[in-house]
Amino acid sequence: MTPGTKLIAINNPNNPTGALMDRAMLEEIAAIAREAGAWILCDEVYRGTDQEGDGMTASIADIYEKGISTAGMSKAYSLAGLRLGWIAGPREVIEAVAIHRDYDTISVGMIDDHFAALALENREQVLARSQRITLGNLAILEAWVEQEPRISWVKPRSGTTTLLKYDLPMTSREFCVALLKETGVMFTPGSALGMERYVRIGYANGPEVLKQGLGLVSGFLATQG
Repeated sequence: MTPGTKLIAINNPNNPTGALMDRAMLEEIAAIAREAGAWILCDEVYRGTDQEGDGMTASIADIYEKGISTAGMSKAYSLAGLRLGWIAGPREVIEAVAIHRDYDTISVGMIDDHFAALALENREQVLARSQRITLGNLAILEAWVEQEPRISWVKPRSGTTTLLKYDLPMTSREFCVALLKETGVMFTPGSALGMERYVRIGYANGPEVLKQGLGLVSGFLATQG
């Protein structure tokens, strides 16, 4: 940050790493932003999927007077097809956003709005389901990483994605293309994220699909010399 910084943009919980900034760290970031009078924009679309406690990390809009939080139905609520989300922040920001929204969106579809309202009215049950899936699948993924000598990681603390580090003499794009062609399993190459020698995996599939996919990856790794 410099004295002229206008905005700090962060992503918490983080995609692709699954890292999580706790309240203490967010308060430190808020203190830094406050020195320059900067805004903080935090993408919190994975909020509700923490692996500890009630799954809800602190929101920057609740911590900092110039904090803006964005989220939606697509991740923690498993309703990506609705394409619906929200912004929380100071009143002046919300009023400005509402004016801008009238020009480029006006409103979402009524059926999308209705389904989203149903999900939010039953958020405890919806989020509990999401947490069961992610916790169960994370245990499957952790067991696989532990027995796979060419794979290492920093275990994620939230979200539905993480990075896997692989020990092979090829770029992440070469790895992902070869894996896809030979097995049908698709990862995102770390090079697309500025993280070469890593691949991004999403682990919110059905448990049997995840196990099958990881088995195919093990078979692929075993053929790489």
